Amino acid sequence: METHSWGQSLQEVTINIPVPEGTKSRDVLCEIKMKSLKVGLKGQTPIIEGELFEAVKPNDSYWMMEDQKVISVLLTKCDKMTWWKSLVKGGPEIDTQKAEPEPSKLADLDGETRSAVEKMMFDQRQKQMGLPTSQEIENQEMMKKFMAQNPNFDFSNAKMM
Repeated sequence: METHSWGQSLQEVTINIPVPEGTKSRDVLCEIKMKSLKVGLKGQTPIIEGELFEAVKPNDSYWMMEDQKVISVLLTKCDKMTWWKSLVKGGPEIDTQKAEPEPSKLADLDGETRSAVEKMMFDQRQKQMGLPTSQEIENQEMMKKFMAQNPNFDFSNAKMM
């Protein structure tokens, strides 16, 4: 029997741990710490125990019993821009290159990432319309400035790239 399954989004990790039917919440041991996780049934060897792949926010994470047969754990990631390769260090790894992110809103991104995404979107739209990208616009502005500063320079034979 599989001990657990887990999945993730950029914001959180969800874990489902099957337990014997009829298990009560009071029988569950679940310790969620910033860098470690321990889940199991009291008086038994933990089902999951180890150092988490990345840090989580324990105060924003929780567990609950579902239908008295599954322990469901939700961990809120500290770094919301990282895909985890495994639940705990040393555990089975997944290929994060195959991870399909859910659609996200620009407002969900941090400032630096948001700026980079907006720039890429602008450049993509400009290319589709046959207009210069932000880098090409910047280069044109620098060339105009250089030409203005050097009015006696003959640019007629210059090759512009």
